[in-house]
Order: sequence, then structure tokens, then C-alpha cells
Amino acid sequence: MSHSTADTEPAQPPPEDDRAFFGQPRGLMTLSGLEVWERFSFLGMQAILVLFFADTVANGGMGMNPGTAASVSAAYGTLVYLVSVGGGWLADRILGSYRAVLYGGILIACGHYCMAVPTDAMTWVGLGLISAGTGLLKPNVASMVGKLYRTEDERRDAGFALYY
Repeated sequence: MSHSTADTEPAQPPPEDDRAFFGQPRGLMTLSGLEVWERFSFLGMQAILVLFFADTVANGGMGMNPGTAASVSAAYGTLVYLVSVGGGWLADRILGSYRAVLYGGILIACGHYCMAVPTDAMTWVGLGLISAGTGLLKPNVASMVGKLYRTEDERRDAGFALYY
């Protein structure tokens, strides 16, 4: 069974009189907040991941060699961006932007819950879920920002500036 994204997503953005967020459509605030949450999640994880991997097992870390810890953290960062290609494809062909962002956010949250479980296996499961979730969410949030505006709407550039 094939899902058509045309059936699930509105064809036209809201009217131009929707100026609830700095003169921009109200959805921009939600999408901007979601992007801030995702960036805080990813960059916060990058900041502490090497320290966690390299810390001794006695201190609650994984006891990796510092070089290996840095390599694994870099691989995680790379994977997050590479998976975004698949996330964009899934949204375009199967899920639609809204569902991709929703499922991506759920996966990221589940990944953080998994990482709260103090076992090595759950750390890897959590990183995988966060990577998959970010891959769904990241490319599609920006796409949804573009859908808030009609093509000729002069607020579009300012809306993207606020979003970024």
C-alpha cells in the first residue's frame, strides 16, 4: 500500500495574515523550538560523549583509549548527518515531512532514555536511535519551515533567518 504525501499534507500554507511569531506564521515558533531542542541534544551529546567513553569503568565510563573515544564520537557525528539523506528520502517517498519529524523526535527522545540506562549495550542502542531520529528530523524541519509560506510571500527570507 502506497501512501501519498499529497493526501496527508496541506497543499497551501496558512493565510498571510497569520503573524503570531514576530510577524511570522505561528508554526515557525514550534519548528524553531524543535530545532533548538535537536541541536542541544546533538551538540550536548558531542560535548560529553568523548569524556564518557574515555573515563574509567570505575568512574562510570566505558574505559576506552582516548583516541578511540574521539574516533567513535566523530563517527557518531558523521553518522547523524549521513542518515539525514535517508531521512529526507523516507519523508519524500513514504512518510511525509510531518510524520518524519514526529517519528524523528520520538526516536531521539527514546535514544536519550536508553542512554540513561547504565549499561554499555543501551549506550549503543541510544546512540543508534538518536542518529536515526536526527536523520528523520533534521532535513524535514527545514522543509516544513518552507511550507509555512506561499512562494511569493515576502516574509519567507526573514522566517528562515529567524529559524536559523
